[in-house]
Amino acid sequence: MRLERLQSWAERRLPALTRYRRHESLPIELHRRRIYIVPTGFGIGFSVLLMVMLAGALNYANNAALLLTCLLGAATSTSMLVAFRTLNGLRLSHIHAGHAVAGQPIELTLTLDSTRTRSAIRLDVGKSSSAFALDADVATYVKLALPTIHRGWQPLPRLRLWSSWPLGMFRAWSWLYPDQSVLVWPQPEAAGPPPHALTDDSRHMRLHQGDELAALRDYRAGDPRRHIAWKASAHHHSLLVKDFEQPQNRPQWQLDWRQLPGLDNETRIARLARWLTEAQAQRRHYSLWLPGTDIPAGSGPLHYAQCMSALAQLP
Repeated sequence: MRLERLQSWAERRLPALTRYRRHESLPIELHRRRIYIVPTGFGIGFSVLLMVMLAGALNYANNAALLLTCLLGAATSTSMLVAFRTLNGLRLSHIHAGHAVAGQPIELTLTLDSTRTRSAIRLDVGKSSSAFALDADVATYVKLALPTIHRGWQPLPRLRLWSSWPLGMFRAWSWLYPDQSVLVWPQPEAAGPPPHALTDDSRHMRLHQGDELAALRDYRAGDPRRHIAWKASAHHHSLLVKDFEQPQNRPQWQLDWRQLPGLDNETRIARLARWLTEAQAQRRHYSLWLPGTDIPAGSGPLHYAQCMSALAQLP
């Protein structure tokens, strides 16, 4: 905690530490001017111990103790260089965001690469942290959970890359501030009335594959041979096939912003989000009308994502 308070104070007081608070476009590559390094608590304690060892070795003229102290000091200095090189040249090339409703964490996938192998690196976003290692010339995908509060576009916060490799005596870190936002879907309401469905006429009757024979029809290319009605075909001028498709009453849902008069915008959005979620869960066909947007009927995950994203972007 003391180290974090000291770091925050230094960023406020020293302009050189805050020059990368502005948004940056991807890719972002770390270099020596944007990597900072400080001793850890363990490193400070070990340095004090080395000073005591040095004083004792000089006082008693103990060459072996003096040699050991110098070797440990050299190892400490080398670990500082290794910690710096762990981050130097690291590149963030891409950030991909998943889908989440407001109030739930959204998953971020960050693509990092390097020209050499690196170990023991950590990436922090808010209170979420992830450790990873990189192989030379191979992209590494790091996943993090970003908390969300409200729907709409949410800019990414600053990302902190840091490492205390290899001995934990020095902590090297750098800040990344990508110029990118993630889209957060609206939170559906808990309960409410069902949506309006189109009339159950033949135009909205879907076919499903049943187990019982529905009718005989002419053979079409691609029909399985086991469905051919051989006995019936013997008395007919062409092959007949057993048809197991039967109409299923699945009315299309017509979700319309104008069907919800008297409600404020956020309540309308929450209700439409609930209807979309229910339609997706029931595998229905549905359309969505919003001010300035008219999404035709469809189904499936891509259609659901398109509709929820349109809701999330409403003013």
